[in-house]
Amino acid sequence: MHSPRIEKVTVNIGAGEGGAKLEKAVKLLQKLTGNKPVKTKTMKRIPTFGVRPRMFVGTLVTLRGESAHDFLKRALAAKGNKLKIKSIDKFGNFSFGIKEYIDIPKVRYDPEIGVFGMDVCVTMGKPGYRVKRRRVKTSKVGKAQLVTKEDAIVYLKENFGVEVDK
Repeated sequence: MHSPRIEKVTVNIGAGEGGAKLEKAVKLLQKLTGNKPVKTKTMKRIPTFGVRPRMFVGTLVTLRGESAHDFLKRALAAKGNKLKIKSIDKFGNFSFGIKEYIDIPKVRYDPEIGVFGMDVCVTMGKPGYRVKRRRVKTSKVGKAQLVTKEDAIVYLKENFGVEVDK
């Protein structure tokens, strides 16, 4: 019950605009993960960027279970199996960016898609932590059930061979 695990991996591409560029980003996430991506909307108006409310500007996909583990292994290989310690928060969650999708091993450049970068966010948890988040009969969890930064670093070293730099 005290060993941390990956709850979910969220992969996000911010296209910055709708239309053909966003469709290419959706197609890329579909190709990389095998899951159907969701388009994200803006909430505010930013005139300098030409952004209006409820305008589709990005796409994301959430992975869980074995597919999350497999994708994370490939994404960390794109970063050279290195993370900075400041990318891990105090609850063990971490995130990093990939500048170009062609950095991921066994992924070839597709001229129809072009070049996109992406953000990968990983949420860590321990068994039993769901009690705090569930809809019916929520309850408090003890401090032993919280994932710490040190727990996440040990987990990454053991399962993925990741070096965490200062």
